[in-house]
Amino acid sequence: MLAYLIRRVLLAIPVMLVVAAGVFLLLYLTPGDPVSVILGPDASPQRVDELRQQLGLDQPVAVQVTRWFGRLLHGDLGQSIYLNRPVVQTILERTEPTLMLTLLATLFAILVGLPIGIVSATRAGSWADLGAMLVALGGISMPSFWVGLNLIFVFAVMLGALPVAGYQPLSAGLWGNLRYLMLPAVTLGFAQAALLARMSRSLMLEVLREDYVRTARSKGVAERKVVLYHALRNVMVPLVTVMGLTFAILMGGAVITEQVFNIPGIGRLLVQSVLRRDYPVVQGIVLVIAFNYVVINLAVDILYGLFDPRVRHS
Repeated sequence: MLAYLIRRVLLAIPVMLVVAAGVFLLLYLTPGDPVSVILGPDASPQRVDELRQQLGLDQPVAVQVTRWFGRLLHGDLGQSIYLNRPVVQTILERTEPTLMLTLLATLFAILVGLPIGIVSATRAGSWADLGAMLVALGGISMPSFWVGLNLIFVFAVMLGALPVAGYQPLSAGLWGNLRYLMLPAVTLGFAQAALLARMSRSLMLEVLREDYVRTARSKGVAERKVVLYHALRNVMVPLVTVMGLTFAILMGGAVITEQVFNIPGIGRLLVQSVLRRDYPVVQGIVLVIAFNYVVINLAVDILYGLFDPRVRHS
C-alpha cells in the first residue's frame, strides 16, 4: 500500500508540470492585451510599452515560460497584473468562502443523495422509488442558477428566513457564516445529490441481487444489517470515487453560484481575472484547482483500502 501511494505521488509531479505548461501557453494565445485593459484605451503607446516591459510581457515566450516555472519551484505564482499583489495572497483571501461553500455543498449532497439512493434501491418499483428518481432527474436537469434564484425568492424574499446574498467570514461567528451559505450550498449540492442518488441506487440494485446477499437473508440476518453491512460496504468503493470527484467538481465549479449569491470566492475571482486579462491570477487558480484534483484522487485511493482489503495488499 505504501509503495502504491509513493508511485501515485511521483506520478502527480509530471501531471502538474504538464498542466502548468498548458495553462501558460493557452492563456498566452488568448486574444487581448492585459496592459491595454489596465491602462485603458486612452493610454499613450509609450506608457503601454513601459508597463509591458515592467511586467515582462515584452520577453519571448520561452523566457516567460522559464521564469514561470522558476517561480513555481519557489512557491511563487507571480504578481497580479491588475491588483498589483502576490497571486498566492490574492487566492488565499478568497479560499475560505469557496472552501466552506464546497464543504457544505458536499455534505448536503452526501446526506441527501446517499440515503435516497439506498431507500430507492431497497424499495425498487414502489411509488417512493419513482418519486425519488423523479426528483433526482429534476435535480440533474435544472440549471444551478435557476435553482438558486428560486431558493432566494422563497426563503429570503417571501419568508425572510435567510440572507439574500453576501458572505460573513467564519471569524465573525459560525452561525452567521452558515446562514449566508445555506442557500448557496443547497444550490450547489442539489445536482450532485441527485447524481449520487441515481448512482447509489444503481449500484445497490446490482449488489442486492448477488448470491452472498441472498445467503445472508436466508440465514435470517435482519434486512437492515444486510443492506448496511453486506451490500453498502461493497458499493462504497465506486461511491467513494464519486464523492471525491463531487468535492473536486464543486470546488472548481462554484463560479455561477458565487456570482448569483455575491460570494467573494475563488470562482468569482476567476471570472473577474479573465475579464481583466489578469493572466497570473488565472494561471494560479487553474493550478490550484488541478492540485485539488490530484490531492483528492490520492485521498480516494487511500480510502479504497478501508473498504477493499485487496487494495491494502496490492
